[in-house]
Amino acid sequence: MPKSQQVDQHSDRFISTLTKNTAAIILAGGRGSRLKNLTDWRAKPAVQFGGKFRIIDFPLSNCINSGIRRINVATQYKAQSLIQHLQRGWGFLRGEFNEYVNIIPAQQRISEEWYKGTADAVYQNLDLLREGGGEYILILAGDHIYKMDYGKMLATHVRSNADMTVACINVPLEDAKGFGVLAVDETDKVVEFAEKPANPKHMPGDPTKAFASMGIYVFNAKFLYEQLIRDAGDPKSTHDFGGDIIPYIIKKYKVQAHRFTESCVGAKNGNYYWRDVGTIDAYWEANMELTRVIPELNLYDREWPIWTSQEQLPPAKFVFNDEGRTGKATDSLVSGGCLISGSSVTSSVLFSDVRVHSYSDIEGAVILPKVTVNRNVILKNVVIDRGCSIPAGMQIGVDLALDAKRFYVSEKGITLVTPDMLGQDLYRVI
Repeated sequence: MPKSQQVDQHSDRFISTLTKNTAAIILAGGRGSRLKNLTDWRAKPAVQFGGKFRIIDFPLSNCINSGIRRINVATQYKAQSLIQHLQRGWGFLRGEFNEYVNIIPAQQRISEEWYKGTADAVYQNLDLLREGGGEYILILAGDHIYKMDYGKMLATHVRSNADMTVACINVPLEDAKGFGVLAVDETDKVVEFAEKPANPKHMPGDPTKAFASMGIYVFNAKFLYEQLIRDAGDPKSTHDFGGDIIPYIIKKYKVQAHRFTESCVGAKNGNYYWRDVGTIDAYWEANMELTRVIPELNLYDREWPIWTSQEQLPPAKFVFNDEGRTGKATDSLVSGGCLISGSSVTSSVLFSDVRVHSYSDIEGAVILPKVTVNRNVILKNVVIDRGCSIPAGMQIGVDLALDAKRFYVSEKGITLVTPDMLGQDLYRVI
């Protein structure tokens, strides 16, 4: 019996012993093409979120807060900004205690091919996982916003004596086509799995919802290595966890479902916060939710903080209180280094170092770092990419037909603006 299972499963030491014997790997190599031009020069996990964070900060913070301090981040697509962020914000762990955040670029370590699927991304780094040790391997996606105690999922895994455990969330049936959908028995053992089914099965007793995989997996380490080696030798496999690994092993081994409701941190009134910000509409909406008086995602929680790279910046500043020229922001998040000069900002999220000049009106805007908004600008329901300089007098979000000719307009009428769209191609912003 592994040493972590020898601890009394009802003692206070049980979960902490499990997390200390776990290594995590975050799969952070995807572009996130549904975010359109926002990921032209950065991977989806490196996209900024919530005023001062990047998407990758959420699974990383969940690891640290859960007590998992052996973390690998596998990168691939346009990873420079992601690598810089990890180097600047996540270098505080102590190597002498076998704590680390390892950045693993795609290196064609085993063959001359790049990662062919999620399982292949882990397989190509087996030697690094083995060297890092750990009885359990936690595999995470790097592109979702949520707070989760992974220790509770590990406890589910060990208590059920499973070979693999899958974290699951309830989703509306019409949305389940984009997920891996599970069927479970009365003990939550997985008995069936379908990756992105055309006709997903509903949950027992609830025809409106499906039981969907979150892309979060726990494996017994030795078992994972065996399955990845087996899968790598299968010429018919696409080398993907959802498409190949899970369907194969549920027929022969024990796969357990772990309900997100049991490990979600900060749930309120039955709301279990998890967001896939994979489209411009979803990204804008998730940022807008943070401007509410009491948002579902609590970024002010000192017990489960979200860590990030912290640039040294002066406080946000609001200047002028003249008639028709008042610098103010209401129902908004305004980050360090911002200067609002004689303009109105409403229901918006301003990231670091944003400059808003006088006589502008901003509402429903997500404005990424180092943006300049010049005088007499109107912005309504927009996402403004890092480094843009909005010309004086420009109106965006007022005439969507005009916007569609020069920018990207989403299905729900959110306008995305990037430096390239403005013809500002002096340098590539990250």
